[in-house]
Amino acid sequence: MADTATAPANGTRGQAPVAEATGISKRFGATVALRDARITIAPGESHALVGRNGAGKSTLVSILTGRQQPDTGSLRFSGETAPAFGDTDAWRSRVACVYQRSTIIQELSVAENLFLDRQSPAALRPIRWKQLRQRAEQLLGEYGVDIDPTARARDLTVEQRQFIEIARALSFGARFIILDEPTAKLDARGIARLFDKLRDLQRQGVAFLFISHHLQEVYDLCATVTVYRDAAHILTAPVAELGHQALVEAMTGETASAAAAAGSASVRPDAEELLTIEGLTLSDACRDLSLSVRAGEVVGLAGAAASGNVQLGETVAGLHRPDAGRISVGGHEVRSGSVPRALAAGVGLVPEDRHLQGLVNNRSVAENATLTVTDQLGPFGTVLPSRTRSFAQRMIQGLDIKTPGAATPVSALSGGNQQKVVVARALATDPQVLVAIRPTNGVDVKSKEFLLGRIRQVADGGKAALIVSDELDDLKVCDRVIVMFHGRVVAEFDRGWKDEHLVAAMEGVSGTPTASPTEQTDASRHEHGR
Repeated sequence: MADTATAPANGTRGQAPVAEATGISKRFGATVALRDARITIAPGESHALVGRNGAGKSTLVSILTGRQQPDTGSLRFSGETAPAFGDTDAWRSRVACVYQRSTIIQELSVAENLFLDRQSPAALRPIRWKQLRQRAEQLLGEYGVDIDPTARARDLTVEQRQFIEIARALSFGARFIILDEPTAKLDARGIARLFDKLRDLQRQGVAFLFISHHLQEVYDLCATVTVYRDAAHILTAPVAELGHQALVEAMTGETASAAAAAGSASVRPDAEELLTIEGLTLSDACRDLSLSVRAGEVVGLAGAAASGNVQLGETVAGLHRPDAGRISVGGHEVRSGSVPRALAAGVGLVPEDRHLQGLVNNRSVAENATLTVTDQLGPFGTVLPSRTRSFAQRMIQGLDIKTPGAATPVSALSGGNQQKVVVARALATDPQVLVAIRPTNGVDVKSKEFLLGRIRQVADGGKAALIVSDELDDLKVCDRVIVMFHGRVVAEFDRGWKDEHLVAAMEGVSGTPTASPTEQTDASRHEHGR
């Protein structure tokens, strides 16, 4: 709720802004990335920056962190002109950024990551490991982070790695931190702990620029919000004075629509079961789990990070081999643990992480979109460029992918359009069952609406869709939502569910009205470690 936002730290009135950008413009060739943009962040303030993909947020961040130079405009930190371009140490002492894609090196220890390239006082002096660990303990203690400095980064949770990145950023002396989609891979408890930590740091005078596509988080955490649209500043306002619909309208330039959540015709009770999972057991994910999805149906598989829902969705698509159980598509059993076999059986997959699992960044939009249908692009195993372009062009039009052309590198697209490429590839085979794992992660409001509407169309065309997500917006398009908690199904909801009931089920809280007494007891036992 808006009234939970944290105001700037006391005693900041009259102080110069920790960051102030005015009249910022930036072009990349014919593309206008920013047009006379501006933003001002006060000391100790939690300030949100929102906008659709392509609105200019990433370009502004690259300018605020000294990675890009603006064509026009001025930038000041705490009343002083920004450092010279290329003076890395000077920029780090003024501003730090924690990116959505972690920069932690997993094979190094916590201490080594905290002081990367600063392990010893000088380049030719040996590292004093005891001193390094003590410095790490002191830094972590200063910011209330309870992590063993000798632990390997690969053994940490996503949440712990983010705390390490924040502590490392602050160690350079910056009192202004940019957080780029920091909650994208956290469950509800992880988000709550992160927000508590950010509020603690605010009380110490640290200011944040918080970038997120999850608008409720803006209301939960931030005192001020700035909206960018079409490369320009649209408004800056106190969060408490800006309603949800007004914020969406500012971001999109049009009245908010609920088209993606519109209901469809009821699924016929005699409709064919296109996906059947029976007695599935997967190590550390689920045990003796069964569910089905019928033709014309979109089913949500909800759960927090440790629920096993993502692993189950990936298993349907052939990424994991279960210990027991069977998976059938269209009445035919699929040999599990094989992506090619799952693909041949009629399963399409939108993976959880488009960067790590979904895209080949140095390849074109056409190549990425047609990876699953290379057998259709030429005779005798060949791939004809003309067929690739033609096939890709149909997909670009069908998914409304904003790109200069099919030959454009996919890395040049905005996040929402990259996700559309991933969805296009999943749909290229015309699958009987579409498995979409967090399909709108990191995309803007309009792209989210479009992608969910496209998944709805798959089911309305007589196929089946399984949306695996903990995002309530993703789940509202579903005909049914099945909730998992620690590897078991604990509740099932038909359309019309209430947010608080679904969230309670995902968090293992008993008393959800649609869960049976037995299921509630199972959830409670897991919750209390019994």
